[in-house]
Amino acid sequence: MCDGHAIPTLLKETPATGFVDGNNALGPVVGNFCMNLAIKKAKGVGVGWVVARGSNHYGIAGWYARQAMRQNMIGMSFTNTSPFLSPTRSKKAALGTNPICVAAKGSSDNEQFVLDMATTAVAVGKIELQKRKGEAIPTGWAQDVNGHITTNASEAMTASCLMPLGGSEINSGYKGYGLAIMVELFCGILAGAAYGPNIRKWMTATTPANLGQCFIAVDPVCFAPEFGERLGDLIKFLRSMDPVDPAKPVLIAGDPEAEHKKS
Repeated sequence: MCDGHAIPTLLKETPATGFVDGNNALGPVVGNFCMNLAIKKAKGVGVGWVVARGSNHYGIAGWYARQAMRQNMIGMSFTNTSPFLSPTRSKKAALGTNPICVAAKGSSDNEQFVLDMATTAVAVGKIELQKRKGEAIPTGWAQDVNGHITTNASEAMTASCLMPLGGSEINSGYKGYGLAIMVELFCGILAGAAYGPNIRKWMTATTPANLGQCFIAVDPVCFAPEFGERLGDLIKFLRSMDPVDPAKPVLIAGDPEAEHKKS
């Protein structure tokens, strides 16, 4: 339930910040509007931080962070989502998969760091795939309707209760839970959008989603010189490290996706 003709509105701004109402427009329309604004502000004062309410599912978080990266900036993108994540020690979901994306590049285009990740242990689509194949899911992916960790994909889909990044508490799942709250802080809370358990359920279209989203652009020129050279040096060093398995080299966040684009 979104308005395909709607245009986002800039409600409030300072030289470095912007507060946008997406007016229930398509998520990518809101996302592009906000990241373009963040980049424009970063070019002027070094940092652009824009939040939006009244948005919808905006697709791939990295799409927006990469826009800033392509202009030699550090780009960041966050969104809240329908509840899927079960807080550590909880039986039910109360937060979304709440993805985080940070993108930056070194002095050449093949020196890119693009971290684009959910704050849940896994995306719900991977559980659905295991269900279709009739195969078990790994321990730490999801809970059943009683809040117990399950390896049964059908039980996991019925409960729609994903575990946070890290899995159970003993495996530091509370860190993923904390990151999900951080995203909610930047998005639903800061933008005055729906947040946490107040966001409509997945696949429900009777009410507006009213998602909150956050877009940040940072110009490294405003800080220490030779940012690109240092980042490139670090990326080269990490990629060149001796791997445990020679067939599996050490990678940087974003490398697998870059390889898929080549093939």
